[in-house]
Amino acid sequence: MSTDPPLNHPIRVLIADDHRLFREGLKVLLSVTDHLEVVGEAENGQAALELATQLGPDVIIMDIQMPLLSGLEATKRILALHPDVGILVVSMFEDDDNVFAAMQAGARGYLLKGAAPEELLRGIEAVAQGEALFAPSIARRLMSYFSRPTKLPPTVLPELTEREREILSLIAQGDTNPRIARHLELAEKTVRNHITSIFSKLQVGSRAEAVLRAKEAGL
Repeated sequence: MSTDPPLNHPIRVLIADDHRLFREGLKVLLSVTDHLEVVGEAENGQAALELATQLGPDVIIMDIQMPLLSGLEATKRILALHPDVGILVVSMFEDDDNVFAAMQAGARGYLLKGAAPEELLRGIEAVAQGEALFAPSIARRLMSYFSRPTKLPPTVLPELTEREREILSLIAQGDTNPRIARHLELAEKTVRNHITSIFSKLQVGSRAEAVLRAKEAGL
């Protein structure tokens, strides 16, 4: 629980997202909330960095994938200059790699696009007070992740992320994309994106070739 004193002014919010319709929807939601004030919008990470200095927001709602500068890199740079800003990542990506990268960058919260309005408002208020708030599905996976032993040694296929090695191991066991998605609690699209990345990093063109590389590496 945060010991920070409550803000004695409306929470000043900067929205950083490259989708105009999403920004407009957030503005409408926040405009009817007395204790929140949208002070600016950024359509890319570079603009978010500049506006964070110009406007001095209390909270930045940050997307991950944006042009010029990613939301993760923008988060690192903003917090290096303004460590008191609360950054709430709101993204369509719920995979562990992005969640952990956001945490390492210093984000105080991580919600998914499509979250209920009351959940988003609660997230803004929480990070404004220095607290952490994660989407329920992400919080459950974080607890599960930290409570289980590491299954795959990081020295095997070091060019892959831990999540990619985990998915490759399941591919080698004959699991289909839907089964992998259910097992890891990921969207099938996220699984497909990881598999595309695996193929690219291993320079293979099929699941069979990827499995062969995995077996050769001792996975």
